[in-house]
This record gives sequence, C-alpha cells and structure tokens, in this order.
Amino acid sequence: MAKPIYPSHLLLFLLVVLHCFHHSQQSQSQSQWLSLMEIQKLLNYPSALSSFKYSRKGRGLCSIEPTPSLTLACYQGIITQLHITGNNGFPPLPNDFSSHSFFASIAQLPSLKVLSLTNLGLWGPIPPTIAHLSSLEILNVSTNYLSGNISLQISSLRNLQTLILDQNKFTGQVPAWLSSLPVLSVLSLKNNLLNGSLPYSFSSLQTLRVVSLSHNYLSGEVPDLTNLTNLQVLDLEDNYFGPHFPSLPNKLVTLVLRKNKFRLGIQTTLDSSSSSWFQLQKLDISLNEFVGPFVPSLLSLPSINYLDIGGNKFNGVLFKNISCNAELAFVNLSSNLLTGELPSCLKKSRISLYTQNCLANEDQEQHPSSLCHNEALAVRIPPSKEEHKRHYAKQVISLSAVGGIVGAIAVVGLVFVAVKRSFGDQHQPTTRFITDTASAVNTAKLLSDAKYISETMKMGASIPAYRTFALEELKEATNNFDDSTLLGKDSDGQIYRGKLCDGTLVAIRGLKMRKRHNPQVYTHLIELISKLRHGHLVSALGHCLELHPDDSSVSRLFLISEFVPNGTLRGCISEAPPGRKLNWAQRIVAAIGVAKGIQFLHTGIVPGVKSINLKIKNVLMDHGLHVKISNYSLALLAENRGVVGTLAASSSSKGSFQARVEHECKNDVYDFGVILLEIILGRPIMFQNEVGVLKDLLRVSLTTDDIARRNIVDPAVHKECSDESLKTMMEICVRCLSNEPTDRPSVEDILWNLQFAAQLQDSTSHLDSPVSSSHSQQV
Repeated sequence: MAKPIYPSHLLLFLLVVLHCFHHSQQSQSQSQWLSLMEIQKLLNYPSALSSFKYSRKGRGLCSIEPTPSLTLACYQGIITQLHITGNNGFPPLPNDFSSHSFFASIAQLPSLKVLSLTNLGLWGPIPPTIAHLSSLEILNVSTNYLSGNISLQISSLRNLQTLILDQNKFTGQVPAWLSSLPVLSVLSLKNNLLNGSLPYSFSSLQTLRVVSLSHNYLSGEVPDLTNLTNLQVLDLEDNYFGPHFPSLPNKLVTLVLRKNKFRLGIQTTLDSSSSSWFQLQKLDISLNEFVGPFVPSLLSLPSINYLDIGGNKFNGVLFKNISCNAELAFVNLSSNLLTGELPSCLKKSRISLYTQNCLANEDQEQHPSSLCHNEALAVRIPPSKEEHKRHYAKQVISLSAVGGIVGAIAVVGLVFVAVKRSFGDQHQPTTRFITDTASAVNTAKLLSDAKYISETMKMGASIPAYRTFALEELKEATNNFDDSTLLGKDSDGQIYRGKLCDGTLVAIRGLKMRKRHNPQVYTHLIELISKLRHGHLVSALGHCLELHPDDSSVSRLFLISEFVPNGTLRGCISEAPPGRKLNWAQRIVAAIGVAKGIQFLHTGIVPGVKSINLKIKNVLMDHGLHVKISNYSLALLAENRGVVGTLAASSSSKGSFQARVEHECKNDVYDFGVILLEIILGRPIMFQNEVGVLKDLLRVSLTTDDIARRNIVDPAVHKECSDESLKTMMEICVRCLSNEPTDRPSVEDILWNLQFAAQLQDSTSHLDSPVSSSHSQQV
C-alpha cells in the first residue's frame, strides 16, 4: 500500500522543483552572458558592446537598452535576436581572429531567430557551426570580408526566410541547394565575387519575394522565373547575364537588369507580358545590347514611375501623342537609335533624358537622323525561318486589318437589320437583331482617335476587339440561355456564363428596355462602352440588340464581357475562410486597383462615367487576384437605360453641368469608402445605417493607441499590418465617407494615400515579415 503524501512532504517537493528551475534559469543566463563576453573579446572589445560588462552577469541582459550599434531581444529570458553593427571595422579585429571561433560563440545562443552582424570587418568563411542555429529565420552578415563558397550548412536552416550576404568576398557559384530552403523569401547576395550561371533549381523557389544578385560576375541565361509568382523585386545589375531576355512572373514591382549582356527576345516578352505587368513601378534595362524597335507601351504601364533604357540600340519612330503614365517621374531614353519627336507627355516628367538619339528635339544633343538609320540597319539581326514565317503572318494580319477598316468606311452609315423568320410556326413573333450599327460620324471619329486605339492595344491580344454579336451566337454559347448557365439576376436583368465557338468564356448580361427607342439612339451608348478598356475594368467584348417585331424598337440589350473566374473581392475578404483571405498588403493593392479603375472611368474617356453605384460585390478577382470593376456600364443606362439622361446633359448650362459631374464623382468616392471599410474591418456591410456607426468607430480609433486600432481590424490581418499603414487607410476611409460631398477627397488624393500606405507597409514588411507572426509575438 502506497504511503500517503503529507502536506509537509508536498511543500518540500515544490521547493525542490522551484530551486531546480531557478538554478536552471541562472545557469542559462550565465551561459548566455559568457557567450556574449566571448563575442565581445573576439571583436576586440568595441565600445558598442560595453553594456555586456555591466549587465551583472546575465541577469540584466534582456534589459539592455537598444542602440544603433546593438540590439538584443529576448523571450522568457532567452535571447532570440542579436543585432550588432560595427564602425567600418574599427577597432580592427585581432590578427588571430578566427571566424570558426566567432561563430562557435554565436552557436552558444541556439534560440536565435534573428542574427545581424554588419560592418564588423569579419573575415574568413562561414563555418559549419552555423547549422547549430536551427531556429534562425533572418541571417544578415552584410558589409564584411567573409570569403569562400557560401556555406553548405546554411541549407540545414529550414526556418530561414531572409538571407543577406551583401558586400563580402564570397566566391564560387550561387548554390543549387538554395531550393531546399522551403520558406526563403528574401535573397540578397549583391557585391560579391560570385561567378558561373544560376542553377536551374532557382526557378523552383516559389516563396521568393526579393532577389538581389547585382554586382557579381554571374553569366549565362537566366532560368525561367515565371513560376516565382510571389517575386516582387529582381535586381541582376552589373553581371554578364544574357543574351536572351528572361521569362518573368507578372507581379514584379522592381526589375533591374542594368549593365548585362542582354540582347534578344525583349520584344516577344513585352508583347506577351507587358499587359500583365500591372504592378511594375521600376524598370531599368540600361547599358545592355538590346536591338530592335522600342515598345512605347512601356511608357504607359499601369504603375510605372521609373524607366531607363539608356545605352542600348533600340530604334523606331517616336510621336508627340504617345501616352505616358501620369506617375512617370524618371525616363532615360539616351544613347539609342530613336527618331521622330519626343512624346509631349515626357516633357511633363520630372526628369527626362533623351540625348544622343536622332530626335527632332534639339534641347538635348542629338545625332543626324541618317546615323540612326544606318546604325539600325547595321545591328539588324536576320530572322530565322520560323521568325520569318511569324513575321509574314503578322504582315498578312495587318493588311487584313487595314482592309477591314477600308471596308468599314465603304459601308459607313448603313445599318444592316437581319430578319429571322421561323418557318416551323407562321404565327411565332418575328425577332430582329442588329448586326452592325456603324455611322459615318462615329467611324471617322474612331479612325482618328489614336488615344483609344492605343489604350485598346495595350490590353493585349488576350482581349478581343469589341464587336457586334448575333443572337444565335449567344444562344449557342449559353445552350439557349439554359438555367444551368445562369450566374445570377437582379433588377437590371440576368447574367449568363457563355462559351463562344472558339472556346472563349464570356459573361452575358441581358437587359430589358423599359422604354422604346430605335437602335440609332443607342449608338452613342455602344460607342462609349466599346472604349471602356482598362486593366481594372471588366472589358466589354461586344453587344447584341434584340428588336420588337412591330416597330423595330429595342426590346433587349445584351452586353458581352470577359469572364472573370475568381469570385468577388468580398469573397476574398469578409466571406472567405480564414486561411484564404487576402493579406494586408494584398488588400491595399486591391484598393489601389479599384481606385485606378474609378479614375479611368472619370477621366480616361470623354464624357466620363460617374455615379456607377460601386459595390464590393461588383469588384471581381481574376486568377492573379487582380481586381476588375464590373457593372460600370449600367451607370450609362439610367431610367431609360442611360440614353436620354446622357443626351440631356448636353443641353444643361455649363456651370450646373460641371457641378453635377463633380457631385457624381464624389458619389463614387463615398461608395469606394464603403469598400475600404469592409477591407479594413473584414466583415460584410449589408445595410446603409451600418456605415455611419462603423465610420465613427474608425474615427474614434484614430485618436487612441495602436492596440485599440488593431482590436477593430479584421483578425486575419491585425497582426501583420503596420500601424502607420493602418492609420493611413483608416484616415482616407473616414474622409471618403464624409457626409458633405465637398469634404470627400478626389480620386487622385485617394490614390496617393493608398500608395503611401502600401509603401509604409512594404517598408515594415522588409523588417518584420520574414519572421513568422507567431514568432514575432515571442521576440
């Protein structure tokens, strides 16, 4: 029979346990203190580490105040972060310094998650003992003199998310074992002595966000990087890569290929990819060997603000009316073979360099036009047989397009009405539909309107040209409007999913006309809809007018648009399961996309489209989580499906019309504020009376502290969003929801604030995001 445990025995047992625990903590603190003292000794006692000496043998290590030279972070008394920044190698390291001994001392801190040792003058290789730091998530040893091959033992750091080895003396090749690091997000190896080509395994590093390999001696072709779908920054400056332009993913924000040996394939890549580079802000391909025509659409990429193509042999003719992105702040076209005139939009840029071309502008030094012509002939590359075939095919297509335009001019002003009669039932009503609605005035305007042609061309070959559909095509695409193809319906009509004969998926909206008008009344409306093409709008592909049999008035209008497959923005935020919600950075990007779509509707065409009754359920997401506004064309219809209201505006006084336009713009700003509210809070806003309450909640939180603000944010993102980014988003949201329209910001003001919020979040992410959220709470 077991002896009973008396209270005195239990008390004694607890005292023993507490004593052992306390002794273990003291022992651990003593071990950490000894390791730091050894590190201080090996670094020749720099003054920045003098606080180690006064930390009372470990008991105060975790309370050392951070300085620009030293930062310690702990969790439950255990050191998890160590940042030491030297003074350009002063004091100099002892002559007998050994990187093996130094990293052996570091390895005595096995719980480190962040290790940053910069500007200390360290030399020698990174030894195998680095593998003892198995919890490491960030390793930064930049601006030292470390040498040899990059240590194979780093491959055992399975939690490593950021690896920065900049400005050292590392040699050998970029290691193939990098692909074994499952969560590597930031890789920076710039300013070293690395050589050889990039391993093919590089293309499998799908978690990479930032890659910087500049200022090395790397060469050969860049592996296919299209699978790196998270990659935002790629910097390969000052190497020997080439000659083919690399295959790249479409979410890049910064692409720097300056000073390499690239020569071929850029036109093909741009033709197929530039329309999807909607996030690209900086593109630097200067000082390479590129030849062939310059692609003007680079100047108008949706987010571009920095473009440098200087020091190549691009040729082609520039025109004054070429369009540019309004945010373009720096452009360098210098030292190429360009002719013609500098685009007027470049004169508005802060910095535009175009010297040593053959342009008509003489305010910067230019060559004679004959020189550029002769040089362009000298560098032209004879096409291969396959390229010649493709070129010939393009010529045939171009000639066909010209022939189509000439044909359109020949039949201008004609309206062809096809009459479909049912021979099976003589009493069935006759349905007539419009197959063409061209007019002499509109066709001439379309041919002369280069702005809209160029905007359409920028959408790329993936979006077909706008055209008229026959009713039979729509019936075939939807299996005679079968219920199985019905996507939804509302007060405006039904929406069907259709599949055209060439396999293209489309959305078909059928609208019943409440008032009768002849087809010509809709000409202006259709022409306007056909021009609404932008990266953040669901593109209209065509229309079909169904007519009443008795008086040929329009009974139904079908609008055919591209099919966007990935649901709605609400479905990725407030209605998504926790693991599939957009993160904070993605939400800001989505908001920027919606704002750019609104901006185009307001100002990208004349007349603009306002009061579009914007709702989050009408913001769709494509496969790349790229936002597209739908249903905007319904704003053109109004009570009479838009026609009468649109034409009546021209008869009002100029002043009152301008005031009405401004008011309508601010309506869209308010609707955008409601979307921002849902993006921030992560809950569906179903009733109008909720908006005022939630707006006041945001306003109050702006006057409180960070913790209070995060308590009202969507729990899925409240840990990852930086406070400054969150405050900026909240402030612009509250302003958008102002009761007085005149107090609401302009769309341009909204865009500036959203982009600023993105920059604030990005700057924080570079510091914080590599450490997982759970760990960041610990350290």
